[in-house]
Amino acid sequence: MTRVTARGIHAVSSPSSTDARPAAPPTGPSPRRRPLFARLGPLPWLAPALVLILGVVVWPVIEMVTTSLRRIDTTGTDHGPAGLIKYHKLFSDPRLPGVLTWTAVWTVAVVGLTMLISLALAQLFNQNFPGRRVTRWALIAPWAASVLMTAIGFRWMLDQVAGVFNRLLLDLGLTDHAQAWLGDAAHAKPWLVLVAVFVSLPFTTYTLLAGLQTIPAEVYEAARVDGATPWQTYRKVTLPLLRPAFLVGLVINLINVFNSFPVIWGMTQGGPNADTATTTVFMYMLRGYDVAESAAMSVVNFAVVILMVVVFLKVSRWNGEES
Repeated sequence: MTRVTARGIHAVSSPSSTDARPAAPPTGPSPRRRPLFARLGPLPWLAPALVLILGVVVWPVIEMVTTSLRRIDTTGTDHGPAGLIKYHKLFSDPRLPGVLTWTAVWTVAVVGLTMLISLALAQLFNQNFPGRRVTRWALIAPWAASVLMTAIGFRWMLDQVAGVFNRLLLDLGLTDHAQAWLGDAAHAKPWLVLVAVFVSLPFTTYTLLAGLQTIPAEVYEAARVDGATPWQTYRKVTLPLLRPAFLVGLVINLINVFNSFPVIWGMTQGGPNADTATTTVFMYMLRGYDVAESAAMSVVNFAVVILMVVVFLKVSRWNGEES
């Protein structure tokens, strides 16, 4: 477009539709801020578990380590810091090597026998036979009863004077005198292992039984069609598919047996002279002489459990695939 003026003809451009214009305000509703609960994400759901872990696990561990570094008498009076003196006193105790050795033997023997017997019982209970339901219920009895009560019951059963086991042996003519089965470590240790296996069987058996019942029947049918023998089917099909349940039972048994207290304390109280005491029982025995040394034994126990579980999970490739 042109415009004529006194000075001449000038070109005047008309405004284009593409010229910058201020943006119109949005016509829709303005966005609202997310509620506080939504912005926290999963934290409200995890908070109770985190608080429980802090209160039941983390705080006691901190107190345990702190106590092991103090001078605390049997009355609970704190006489100031002690450094690592209590750890030196603990590792200088002549009873400790025997306690550590027996703890290792105890853990391996109880866990090994429990897993083997539980595997056999799980295979049995996975079959159809008359009275299967009753036998399954009967297996729960040692688990439902108090472990300490079971240990005390066995202690009275093995009593030299009033025990029914000695009376049975005498009546059958298998011995000519009553035996103090819990009076010395050589006789007491096998009984301790037996009772510990007895109370550990229900949980492990039901764990393995649950694993067996998750194996599809089609897998066994395919193995049968391929001509696999029963042993080949068990070794190549059942055991690999049972591995997750087996590892769960094994890890929990390792922790429970290593930290086991009621069986040994209820039957022998770690005696005589701490010969039947594991590290957990020995820790409890020390609290009557030196609370800080007992706390030092607790710290060692805690470290051993953590190390044992980490090594086991690493070796067993808990999260790994089969090679």
